[in-house]
Amino acid sequence: MKSILLLLITSSLAFAQSAKEWIKKGDAFEAKGQPQQALAAYTAAEKSAPADAALLVKIAKQHGDLMPTLGNAARKSAAEKSLEYSRRAVKADSRSSDSHLAVALSLGKITPFLGSRQKIEASREIKSSADTALRLNPRSDYAHHMLGRWHQEMAGIGGATRLIAKAVYGEIPKGSYEEALDHFTKARKINNKRLIHQIEYGRTLAMMDRDAEAKIEIQKGLNMPNREADDSESKQRGRKTLNEL
Repeated sequence: MKSILLLLITSSLAFAQSAKEWIKKGDAFEAKGQPQQALAAYTAAEKSAPADAALLVKIAKQHGDLMPTLGNAARKSAAEKSLEYSRRAVKADSRSSDSHLAVALSLGKITPFLGSRQKIEASREIKSSADTALRLNPRSDYAHHMLGRWHQEMAGIGGATRLIAKAVYGEIPKGSYEEALDHFTKARKINNKRLIHQIEYGRTLAMMDRDAEAKIEIQKGLNMPNREADDSESKQRGRKTLNEL
């Protein structure tokens, strides 16, 4: 009996060590900006740690980070996978700020593939998930960022469009550029190395017709080095806004 118990304990430790090693390898790949390799490593770790919320968040992120390199159909599939793992992370640990944030991020990535009614429903969940993430971790710069983006999108819906959509789909959440600017300001204070915060801060100024300030702030973001998978896309948005000013 003792030998069987010892064998079970030893096997359990071996699996745990294996998961840790795979996660370590995945982290190394992610640091190098290699989401495909990172995803493979994290997926290997998942086999022995299927209910590890932090690991599930990492897997969700890699699926999202792969999207810019994929074709349209594959992008949608990757977004769906990202959302699937994010929801699993919340089920695994509902007290994890990162798990709720992952849901908000994944929903943001899948929104372009949704119909009008689904987009409205997704927008409500994005706000709710980001609010929860921020409540659980007031120092989450990306939770502030997601709330900033949410207010950007909602404030950008014109009155006529809002009335038509309301008649067809029901009440649409309201946002404000002032709230968006406030969230991006807080995100920058928490983490000033993320260029996505800086660029969206500048883009919000442009949306508020504060063009001179917007040009300066967006250019600051464009001058920052790329550090994360979606930095190139962020810079594209920044350049597009600059060209329209």
